[in-house]
Amino acid sequence: MGRALSPEDLAARLGISRAALYRAEKGEIAKIEMLTAIADELHISLPSLLGVGIEYVDSAVSFFERMRQIEEDSDQIIGLFSPISYLVTTSGYDQVLAEVMRESVAPAQYDEADRILSILLKRKERFAARRPLLASIIADADIEKFLREGLVGRSDLDPDTLTARRHMALREARHISRILREPDIGIQVGVAREPIPSTSFQIVRKGAESTLTISPFRLGHNPNIRLGVGLITSAPEALELHENIAKQLWATSLKGMEAADHVDALIAKYGIGTP
Repeated sequence: MGRALSPEDLAARLGISRAALYRAEKGEIAKIEMLTAIADELHISLPSLLGVGIEYVDSAVSFFERMRQIEEDSDQIIGLFSPISYLVTTSGYDQVLAEVMRESVAPAQYDEADRILSILLKRKERFAARRPLLASIIADADIEKFLREGLVGRSDLDPDTLTARRHMALREARHISRILREPDIGIQVGVAREPIPSTSFQIVRKGAESTLTISPFRLGHNPNIRLGVGLITSAPEALELHENIAKQLWATSLKGMEAADHVDALIAKYGIGTP
């Protein structure tokens, strides 16, 4: 997906049938020559192709698709994303995000932005259907900025659009407050009042397995869906370091009614007035 190749295109480049490529994808063909050829065509290392060690992903389409695959049968998700985990945003957020992502790229990249949104919607639908445990850590500074500026993809938008985006941010912040006051089963949100890492990350657990994804791609204010190298790993040392960060932030975060009151105070101070 990240290389904009269909399975048929890749099979043709490799000089094999689509059926043979499918068998390789399913792990039924383990010839090193074929696997090396596939990795070379996709411009990745053989260990990354096999999901061994660390995967480096330089395409937002590929990165979010890998996140979707990793989350698909997960038991627990721990996320540090701004302004909140995409998985618990409203449908209204999706509608505006589609516009914002297109604003952030040239017309030639519109198709790529649309493909990313399609993957994101599948992630959200799967999460809503399965309901794995979710712990989302958000920063009050990010909520403040969200309320003050709204969700925008570039700086030259007209005043009416900027006003509409701030009203959307207000609705989404109120949604966050509702989640804090009346959380759905399995959803926990903590509001951090201290500085948090600028890089988003997520830990996904499935049984005894855990996977860490570190994202350079941003879906919020001034989104970045073009440049960056995402990292995906199950290395114990990387997981331990990021789990410690999450534990420290979670321990000092506001939760429940106290967190909701804090978000409501930010809304009162920085939210745009009701039209």
